[in-house]
Amino acid sequence: MLVGYARVSKEDQNLNFQINALKEIKCERIFEDKASGTKSNRSGLENALSHLREGDTLVVWKLDRLGRSVKGLVDLIIKLDAKKVQFKSITDGIDTATTAGLFFFHMMASLAQMERDLIAERTKAGLDAARKLGRVGGRRRKMTQGKVDAAKELFKKQIPPKDIAEALNVSVPTLYRWLPASDR
Repeated sequence: MLVGYARVSKEDQNLNFQINALKEIKCERIFEDKASGTKSNRSGLENALSHLREGDTLVVWKLDRLGRSVKGLVDLIIKLDAKKVQFKSITDGIDTATTAGLFFFHMMASLAQMERDLIAERTKAGLDAARKLGRVGGRRRKMTQGKVDAAKELFKKQIPPKDIAEALNVSVPTLYRWLPASDR
């Protein structure tokens, strides 16, 4: 029996094209996940694995839908092999029922890992370049120097911290974090 598995990384992404491809090659059951490929805890994949029996084939649209790390992919193929289950990737042309297919699987798994590492490397380089230009990642701070100065003036006028925080559109803990008692 062919058992399909489809995955997208985010809730707002669509699985239809993967599901259609799996139906086209006659998968009898299809399991789905909307979760990152780096997560080891994916209920759809776990359900698919528990459904597989000796002689079945797990089918994905593309290898990276199954996972991103070489270790994770290889561990999964070992798990499938122990159950005497084959693996097939439609677009990558991988079929572990053959020796060449198993070799090609290992090559593609290495490429998937390399792609993930390159993305992380480029992201880190971009963040480093932005830091050198004086930009800092993350969301903008709610407390600006102007708000800190205004808060100090309001504290001098004995205005309650709750009212100051509300006027500056920040929480009381944020106000206290920026203006500890020693600075008021």
